[in-house]
Amino acid sequence: MSDEMDHLLTPAQKRAKTLEEKKQRALEQMGVEPRKKTKARRKRKPMSEEQRAAAVERLAKARAARAPAKQSNAHPRVLELPEDHPLSYDNTKAILKEWKDKLSSIRSQRESKDTKQRMEYQIAQNYVRNLGVWIKDGVWLDNKYGDKRQHTMSYICFAPSFKEDGTVDRVQGTYYPDIGQVWTEELQKEHSDG
Repeated sequence: MSDEMDHLLTPAQKRAKTLEEKKQRALEQMGVEPRKKTKARRKRKPMSEEQRAAAVERLAKARAARAPAKQSNAHPRVLELPEDHPLSYDNTKAILKEWKDKLSSIRSQRESKDTKQRMEYQIAQNYVRNLGVWIKDGVWLDNKYGDKRQHTMSYICFAPSFKEDGTVDRVQGTYYPDIGQVWTEELQKEHSDG
């Protein structure tokens, strides 16, 4: 491991690294070449061409008979999304793995005195939880999404509220199916003038 990443090691890993470095220095001082660890491998009995063909055939038959992978822990809403969707099952699993790795690497920031470091840890922890809830329950709880949380969720109004004069009460940044677009400040000015 490099010295740049030493702050990410646990105390036990740091002790093991120090011990290994001391052993290497002692061996160098004594002039002994470090021995490479070798694992004894058993030689396989070579297969004949007939046996190889039969094995290939058996494997092909077994693969064909195997049922497709079943994601029993995933919500049907998540599974029915197309593969290129940013919140599809495969994309979410990849992002979840990436964020779990990040969370474990910044675990030391959990009780840091620096508020920015604590906030970074808490954001990562909540994002990992929210990704897990999305896969399990099909409910997205976070305002952000993406592998770096670079995208912002939008709201969709399914049941609009109405003002006293009977017009729809609209909120900026919300998608309204009746007009087929997101309500913006320009649309607000256009409708208030007219």
